[in-house]
Amino acid sequence: MTCWQFPDIDPVAIHLGFFKIRWYALAYLSGFIGGWLYGGWLADLDRDRRPNREDIDNVLPWLVLGVILGGRIGYVLFYNLDLFIADPSQIYRIWEGGMSFHGGLIGVITVIVGYSRYYKFNPLALGDIISTVVPIGLFFGRLANFVNGELFGRVTNVPWCMYFPNGGEGVPRHPSQLYEAGLEGIVLGTVLFLMARNPNIRRTQGMLFGTLLVGYGLCRAFIEYFREPDVQLGLYLNYFSMGQILCVPMIIAGVVIIQYARKKAAITKAP
Repeated sequence: MTCWQFPDIDPVAIHLGFFKIRWYALAYLSGFIGGWLYGGWLADLDRDRRPNREDIDNVLPWLVLGVILGGRIGYVLFYNLDLFIADPSQIYRIWEGGMSFHGGLIGVITVIVGYSRYYKFNPLALGDIISTVVPIGLFFGRLANFVNGELFGRVTNVPWCMYFPNGGEGVPRHPSQLYEAGLEGIVLGTVLFLMARNPNIRRTQGMLFGTLLVGYGLCRAFIEYFREPDVQLGLYLNYFSMGQILCVPMIIAGVVIIQYARKKAAITKAP
């Protein structure tokens, strides 16, 4: 069986003496900048309502904070609580890795609700814009996971299997990071982009947000069958990963929000 060798990519993108910039940091930066530009463009499509471009500019720093704090706290609580209880100083070592998408999502939702309530407009309207740009960050983030040779997949013999030098016990595995970049980033991002181009869908508050929750939940739950479970957790009932368990309430919430958005839109259009 022939497998692909992991490409020899330095995790550090830029060496400036004692100062190093990693691809992972550039992935976050690209996601935030791309999301900011894309979100501003989406806000300009409906200039008669909030959130407007100024709101996108103002909320961005808070979203960055929500992603980082939420992602780190979520990782601590969901994936490695025992380690951090034993050594609380580990919590601050973000540069060593360990971020949870579901935790970051909770952080972002907290910012969305807080900001929109403060400025007195519907949180779902801001949630729709933020949701549409999330796949940009997911795409670059998963590519950074691949560059780092982390979060690799389960053992396989498919023709595109790969050996990961930073783990994987020297056996061929799925390049699951690329699966996630494709599904969570490109496919989900394209679906949300096409939906956002439709004025009726875009102005149905909550529709895009609910779609993100359902779409990401389904994509992530599916890919988890190809991704190596976290070594410190393993599988629950020998079948379900923590990622899949966390996706269940996410999918349910997304369905509820979509149904709510559709019913509210129907009532608004009723003669």
